[in-house]
Amino acid sequence: MALAEVSRTCLFTVRVLQAHRLPSKDLVTPSDCYVTLWLPTACSHRLQTRTVKNSSSPIWNQSFHFRIHRQLKNVVELKVFDQDLVTGDDPILSVLFDAGTLRAGEFRCESFSLSPQGEGRLEVEFRLQSLADCAEQLVSNVILVARELSCLHVQLEETGDQKRSERRVQLVVPGSFEGLQEASVGTGSFHFHCPACWEQELRLHLQVDDAPEEQLKVPLSALPSGQLVRLLFPTSQEPLMRVELKKEEGPKELAVRLGFVPCAEEQAFLSMRKQVVAAALKQALQLDGDLQEDEIPVVAVMATGGGIRAMTSLYGQLAALKELGLLDCVSYITGASGSTWALANLYEDPEWSQKDLARPTELLKTQVTKSKLGVLAPSQLQRYRQELAERARLGYPSCFTNLWALINEALLHDEPHDCKLSDQREALSHGQNPLPIYCALNTKGQSLTTFEFGEWCEFTPYEVGLPKYGAFIPSELFGSEFFMGQLMKRLPESRICFLEGIWSNLYAANLQDSLYWASEPSQFWDRWARNQDSLDKEQVPLLKVEAPPSTAGRIAEFFADLLTRRPLAQATHNFLHGFHFHQDYFQHPHFSTWKATTLDGLPNQLTPTEPHLCLLDVGYLINTSCPPLLQPTRDVDLILSLDYNLHGAFQLQGHQGTCSADSPSACPAAAAAPGPVLPEAGDPVPAHHSQPRRAAAASGVPCLLRPHQPRSPCCAALSSGQRLLPGVLGPWGPADTRGGSLG
Repeated sequence: MALAEVSRTCLFTVRVLQAHRLPSKDLVTPSDCYVTLWLPTACSHRLQTRTVKNSSSPIWNQSFHFRIHRQLKNVVELKVFDQDLVTGDDPILSVLFDAGTLRAGEFRCESFSLSPQGEGRLEVEFRLQSLADCAEQLVSNVILVARELSCLHVQLEETGDQKRSERRVQLVVPGSFEGLQEASVGTGSFHFHCPACWEQELRLHLQVDDAPEEQLKVPLSALPSGQLVRLLFPTSQEPLMRVELKKEEGPKELAVRLGFVPCAEEQAFLSMRKQVVAAALKQALQLDGDLQEDEIPVVAVMATGGGIRAMTSLYGQLAALKELGLLDCVSYITGASGSTWALANLYEDPEWSQKDLARPTELLKTQVTKSKLGVLAPSQLQRYRQELAERARLGYPSCFTNLWALINEALLHDEPHDCKLSDQREALSHGQNPLPIYCALNTKGQSLTTFEFGEWCEFTPYEVGLPKYGAFIPSELFGSEFFMGQLMKRLPESRICFLEGIWSNLYAANLQDSLYWASEPSQFWDRWARNQDSLDKEQVPLLKVEAPPSTAGRIAEFFADLLTRRPLAQATHNFLHGFHFHQDYFQHPHFSTWKATTLDGLPNQLTPTEPHLCLLDVGYLINTSCPPLLQPTRDVDLILSLDYNLHGAFQLQGHQGTCSADSPSACPAAAAAPGPVLPEAGDPVPAHHSQPRRAAAASGVPCLLRPHQPRSPCCAALSSGQRLLPGVLGPWGPADTRGGSLG
């Protein structure tokens, strides 16, 4: 749940004093050094000192002032550069400083050493002072923070009868969502959205072909809120230009939901679904009486990826559950990669789970076995081009994933399907089907591998969100443009085929990901888990000094960039764009982190700072869709794991053996689960139980349990050819299991 609070600002002063014995990057002369400062919670751009020429011990003695909120994570980055007009400026030193380590009224002088052995260092003073002249309402879930927005409306007109259509004007408010805008004078109005408490200014640049450029700057703080202000552009050219300005407060209600519990629609669905589950369990288990509210279990089916193999297998296993009378006992179905294709097809029918699945299976067989040559026919390529051009015109980023989505749709269907994710709400309107959850992975487009940075993204007919940050938007708004939690530009909802292209994005891998997976998967995970054992959960650095790059370092950086770049990466407008981080975000129990992640402690480099999301198939990290089910707020009791791995059936014993040799969070399945679902530090990974009463050993169905955590879900893994027959109560009663085969 998001909380609103009024926060007063502080004045954070950074005084760059001097440096000593900086190494020279020039062959002949000493360095020409300057320092840049970047504090994204207070300023939209980097500030810079003057350049001191030919000195290895430059003295700047320059002060920079920032208005900050102590509730935010204010990490200032200082970088020392050697100016080089020929080859580009060379970085010498990079420093991070957390302003939250200062108390109000405190003054601190820091000396940052270039290296433990060297004499080079940078001296900086920091001061924090309380202010009483400006207060701002912040909305936060104690991980993300949204700030108040101001909206500036600008109208330009030429005075007099003479018009000069060749005159063009550029307008920009630094730090605004819109950025630079350009148009002819008198062609329309302009709008800018920016944080209300930032000291911003409107900059106008008038351009005429036969005259020098002229400028006008208007501080936004000088404009009264809600009133129209008229100005004359003091240009030397005729006719003069009239500027009309009006500043207004932005919306108070966020378009992004900040919270960690399921949305109201999902909770209402679960309430209805429990009645269906209770009736199904009573019939399947031949109970004499009705189940009480607290006796109704939350059962989930978790399907992995695997392309057409996963798609067809999921059809078969859902048909088997239907035949056994157990499908109505399921509240959630999660899918990844190929299994999402099956779910997307099934949920086109609002009553699919109440019908015989023989006909959908026959239709699937027809599509899978048809000739695939037509998907690249000239007429199809022309249709792809037209639809991609229309998406670009609407405002969607162009990327190869969109083309793959259309090709994939042609492979699976005869005609384009005008179905959308939000349309699937009809299939949940009275709890008649399980709630589908589609999984994707958000990562970086370059510089890092999927194993170094990956964030789970979940899609339901109700919402799309990143549980790590507790941020969700209505599914029909996915792809629209957001800033600071506000909807800036609403785009038409994409057809579901474009989401299927994301969920099964085969082309976003980088070379290093491919090299990892070139090895035997079981050997890879053993090696990966052992590597994580030596890592500790990264803490937010109070002070962090980065050494300057060397020649060897530049070569290594070049190859690292080559190996981690994703030339065919997907791009979607980032609905977290513009959010800041709370001072205590890293300690929040729902802020789940991987031990290998290198950025979780660096708020200036996390997802809210990116304009786009880079979403891809979760199979590039781990072929599972279980993380949404492991969230404690969903309170899942039993997970049926349907695994379609090409390299053999899902082996829980193998995972338990790998994880028990390492720390609990090194386990890929466990590392994705925040909160009480995970073992406490030092506890063993959930043991593999083979007792018939608890793990259905008679049917050979392995099961993971956490007996010391009664509210964590039990996980039973079913591979192809296995099914769990009626009579199995798992953790809520006696069990009677028998083996069987599908089909």
